[in-house]
Amino acid sequence: MTASLLKIEHLEVRYGDLIGVSDVSLEVPEGSVVALLGSNGGGKTTVLNAIAGLIPVHSGSIGFRGQEIGGQSAFSIVREGLALSPEGWRLFVQQSVENNLKLGATSLPDKARATALLDRVYEIFPKLKERRNQRAGTMSGGERQMLAVGRALMSDPKLLMLDEPSLGLAPAVVESMYETFERLHKAGLTILLAEQSIELALEVSDFATVLQVGKSVLSGTAADLANDPQVQKAYLGTG
Repeated sequence: MTASLLKIEHLEVRYGDLIGVSDVSLEVPEGSVVALLGSNGGGKTTVLNAIAGLIPVHSGSIGFRGQEIGGQSAFSIVREGLALSPEGWRLFVQQSVENNLKLGATSLPDKARATALLDRVYEIFPKLKERRNQRAGTMSGGERQMLAVGRALMSDPKLLMLDEPSLGLAPAVVESMYETFERLHKAGLTILLAEQSIELALEVSDFATVLQVGKSVLSGTAADLANDPQVQKAYLGTG
């Protein structure tokens, strides 16, 4: 296996007295697509938010590019080269598409790069260029998903985390989004994908980790997990 870009060991996250995740370990090899799988409420979003520095880590470690990032601020983590496209988009709905994108570049040490990155996002998502002066709140769900991903790409990440990118979208829009993710991956981007559609996630991923009630219970290649009787019975409706 290629060297790990991200390595999480025995992660525990708490919300006061409530445990969000209790024991999650996973690795994301550089240049791969890794799926984080599990039922709703299993802890996928909590894990991604902890990695991104949006919620505190109670115990365990999060290593990114060989350095511990657990406990760092979200701004610092983005600067390290890690970006999250969150579930529900979290856009500034009263701001224009272009202003939302530019906000994604605030962590860049070299602000002069923002123009080139904006051009790149517009090349990846031509519809965002067409709508660049439109308020984000007036866009369709598919367009908002494009904008959330585009904003994350504005920080020029080494690792892109995608939280439920197919949620609530029409099948044709999901297919188009996943074609874009595949192009980004082929261009060298490493991706960690939390996805409600287990079958879709396993189809596009190299490796996967399954969460159950806040714990990682299975890890391996996506092909092996797709053929695992436990995964087939619990998530794919077969076996």
